[in-house]
Amino acid sequence: MSAEFSSFINIGERTNVTGSAMFKRLILEGDYETALDVARQQVENGAQIIDINMDEAMLDSVQAMQTFLNLIASEPDISRVPIMIDSSKWEVIEAGLKCVQGKSIVNSISLKEGEASFLRQARLIKRYGAATVVMAFDEKGQADTKARKIEICQRSYKLLTEEVDFAPEDIIFDPNIFAVATGIEEHDNYAVDFIEATRVIRETCPHVHVSGGLSNISFSFRGNNPVREAMHSVFLYHAIRAGLDMAIVNAGQLEVYDEIPLELREAVEDVILNRHSGATDKLLELAPKYQGDGKAVVKEDLAWRELPVNKRLEHALVKGITDFIEEDTEAARAAADKPLHVIEGPLMDGMNVVGDLFGEGKMFLPQVVKSARVMKKAVAYLQPYIEAEKSEGTKSNGKILLATVKGDVHDIGKNIVGVVLQCNNFEVIDMGVMVPCAAILQKAKEEDVDMIGLSGLITPSLDEMVHVAKEMQRLEYDLPLLIGGATTSKAHTAVKIEQNYHAPVAYVPNASRAVGVCQKLLNTESRAIYAKELSKEYDIVREQHARKKPRSKAIPLQQARDNAFEPDFTVLPTTPNKLGVTPVSVDLEVLRHYIDWTPFFLTWSLAGKYPRILTDEVVGEQARSLFDDANTMLDNVIADGSLTAKGVFGLFPANRQEDDVVIYTDESRTEVLGVAHHLRQQTHKPKGANYCLSDFVAATGSGIKDYVGAFAVTAGIGEDELAKKFEADGDDYNAIMVKAVADRLAEAFAEYLHEQVRKHYWGYAADEALDNDALIREKYQGIRPAPGYAACPEHTEKQLIWDLLDAEQHTSMKLTESYAMWPGAAVSGWYFAHPDARYFAVAKIQSDQVEDYARRKSWDMETAVRWLAPNLND
Repeated sequence: MSAEFSSFINIGERTNVTGSAMFKRLILEGDYETALDVARQQVENGAQIIDINMDEAMLDSVQAMQTFLNLIASEPDISRVPIMIDSSKWEVIEAGLKCVQGKSIVNSISLKEGEASFLRQARLIKRYGAATVVMAFDEKGQADTKARKIEICQRSYKLLTEEVDFAPEDIIFDPNIFAVATGIEEHDNYAVDFIEATRVIRETCPHVHVSGGLSNISFSFRGNNPVREAMHSVFLYHAIRAGLDMAIVNAGQLEVYDEIPLELREAVEDVILNRHSGATDKLLELAPKYQGDGKAVVKEDLAWRELPVNKRLEHALVKGITDFIEEDTEAARAAADKPLHVIEGPLMDGMNVVGDLFGEGKMFLPQVVKSARVMKKAVAYLQPYIEAEKSEGTKSNGKILLATVKGDVHDIGKNIVGVVLQCNNFEVIDMGVMVPCAAILQKAKEEDVDMIGLSGLITPSLDEMVHVAKEMQRLEYDLPLLIGGATTSKAHTAVKIEQNYHAPVAYVPNASRAVGVCQKLLNTESRAIYAKELSKEYDIVREQHARKKPRSKAIPLQQARDNAFEPDFTVLPTTPNKLGVTPVSVDLEVLRHYIDWTPFFLTWSLAGKYPRILTDEVVGEQARSLFDDANTMLDNVIADGSLTAKGVFGLFPANRQEDDVVIYTDESRTEVLGVAHHLRQQTHKPKGANYCLSDFVAATGSGIKDYVGAFAVTAGIGEDELAKKFEADGDDYNAIMVKAVADRLAEAFAEYLHEQVRKHYWGYAADEALDNDALIREKYQGIRPAPGYAACPEHTEKQLIWDLLDAEQHTSMKLTESYAMWPGAAVSGWYFAHPDARYFAVAKIQSDQVEDYARRKSWDMETAVRWLAPNLND
């Protein structure tokens, strides 16, 4: 998407007792568990911040806010997004600030009670390390005109930055979104006033953000959702371009701007932009027509086949239709002077349309990848004719080398970036996975590329990217460097990479940003300007990182151990029905019923929880199409056996020894088979324990016989070969699809196997009867944490799992030198059975634990620091 839309932040609105009747009922009834599900659904549906409000007369708002925020802190899938503490009562806000870990947002403060109160609250917010929403409200009242909005926000900015030294990037102005089309003439310009005030505020108050409550704009049409959704979409379309970069919005109730029926869109735009005095009357007259779903059913037809050939090619590219591509390409070739002109003319024209639509947020990623498939089929058809003429070929926008760095095997995201770049006429050289630094730099020279893009998923990849940057500096390269992948971030790029290389280093968070970044870096004039912008951004990020206070107070390792979690062992551990190592293979038809589809859609940049995403107002159509294609792929790989699932697990006698788990050969517990080394949380927890995974196992001196398990599974045997087959056929869409499906099958295998272990092999939950939704929500007893993730973040522990299970022999799975698993569609981890076992995040650890861990692992300190760096407190 374009820079405006891709940086827009959705603030979830449903965890608010004043705005959600259901949430209010749950809180009043004390059903906080179900209320947590509301928060979780907000995050799953794409909310990047959740707004929490407990202002209800029948509630103890302070107690309710504290209770709910403390519960959220123990839910990693919710607490991974920032919390907006929303209240009109300062005591509720302050109570919330004391509960939230990390950077929160206060909603809100204002000048309505004068400067003294405003400054006092701002200083407290700064002390708590939070950002704040500042309402356009002063002693005279709420700002309703453009001039008043600007005046109050500029005054607030001056007070905050000069009197409080409040970081401007932590200021979020809310210039008040008011309802339009109310029938009151004075209200007609409210939307325009907001939009134009936003533009001036962003220009005159550097680094601030602007937000608002979107639903207010359409209040006059409550009960007519199609009109309200159209109003929201049109308002955002214009407000985001003026500088609105976040809003309290239900993303599932937004109509796609270009898909609003033209007569409705024009009528709504007349109202939002106050184009004429009769705009409200016109919309009121039109509104009943769109009551209900407001959409007519349109039959698919082949009318486009009557268009001129150039337009047929454009239509096929935009819609991803391959059925007639060879026929139309031949018709275009026959009409052209040279076959190359078909590529340079109608095909590139069509791909430019695709690129523009994607950049404007009017096409989704799966559609773009399908467009690339159409383009490749057309080019493949023309290739023999071009070679016959010995043509030199068409000129690209630039040549880009992409590689997943040494030790890492994950490439779905990189492949998607490559496809998107190719759709925009960039030549992409994809070196694949596990590519050493020397090979990357050698290839870059041989191919005379214009820039290098590095990708990685696992944390050791971050160190490898730093190494590549340093080598590029040492060898005097001058190519821009792109950084991307799940574990990368702007902060890591600024602090660890950019300072080691003199040429531009751009962090690219997703495929939608790649084209814009590359275009800026490959234009001589814009490259210099963009490089300066990046440098300033990184300076700010480094400054923020340097002054960032730890989320909570650090404590010594011994103090953390003294506060270890103590499970109840009144009921003795269940002895497994089958000890030792057991290889497992399972039919893919069985695994498909255990698939969690929600992450699959995220792979394709479609946010929303399955199955609701299939009926989502914005992305539902694309989600259904993608889901159908995935199931077709599943049908095919099951029928032809092109993918194979293999796994192995082991159940072993074990006991805890401090923070380690000692694993024994047999029940005699005299011979040690291996020792699993775990890390402990090291932050001050006055009300909770400092967890370590070893806590869930009975201690060696307790006299209790306990057990642990380990597993390694893959559904990716054959995925690389199948993906390459699709790539050779010019079908990037299915090359990516097969890897995405294999990933889901591997996770499904882990889910299936864990169920079998609980019910049969270990047998501690023999009576368990859970459906797939309950399995996905982890409603069972026990956990299966994976090395490299939050509870056990140190990657080298995978080697112990491999050794215990003889995993390579049983499954053909391998570990790279950075301990990434191959094939990429693979999962491994531990089994803990205690009823109190739970997931948690180790987070930041201190130097005393690094030293202790080095001793336990028989490492030198340099090795320990290298592997523990992501968790080491700076």
